Amino acid sequence: MPSSRFGASLSSPKLDVAIDMGNPLLNLTVDGFLKIGTVGAGRALAEDAFHVVKRGSISSKDFEHTLKKMCKEGFYWGSVAGVYVGMEYGMERIRGTRDWKNAMVGGALTGALISAASNKSSDKLVTDAITGGAIATAATFLNYLT
Repeated sequence: MPSSRFGASLSSPKLDVAIDMGNPLLNLTVDGFLKIGTVGAGRALAEDAFHVVKRGSISSKDFEHTLKKMCKEGFYWGSVAGVYVGMEYGMERIRGTRDWKNAMVGGALTGALISAASNKSSDKLVTDAITGGAIATAATFLNYLT
C-alpha cells in the first residue's frame, strides 16, 4: 500500500546580545532585563497603536505618552525578569542542580520581592509569591514539552 509523509520544521529566529559583566549571575540578569524589557515596551507600543488606529488620529501628546509608557513598562517588565533570572540562577548554584524546583522557588521569591516593594499587605505578598512560583513552574514545564 503506498504511503507518503510530509516533514517540516518551524523555528523562530534567535537573537542574542553578548554582554559580559564578568559574572554569570550578572550576565543572565542583564540579559533577562534587556530581552523581557523589550517585550514589555513592545506590548505598550502595540496597545497604544491599537488605540490610535481605533481613534484614527495621533497627536504629539499621544506620541509622548506612548514613549513614556514604553519606557515605564519596559523597565518594570525587565526588572521583574532580571530579578527572576537572578533568583533562579542563584537557586541553581545553591542546590547544585538544574530542575523545575529552581524555577518554583525563584518565581516565589521574585513574586514576594516585587510585592513587598509595591504593597503593604502581607496577605498580598503571600499570594504574589504563590502566583510567581506557579507561573515560573508552569513556564518551565511548558519548556520541557518543546
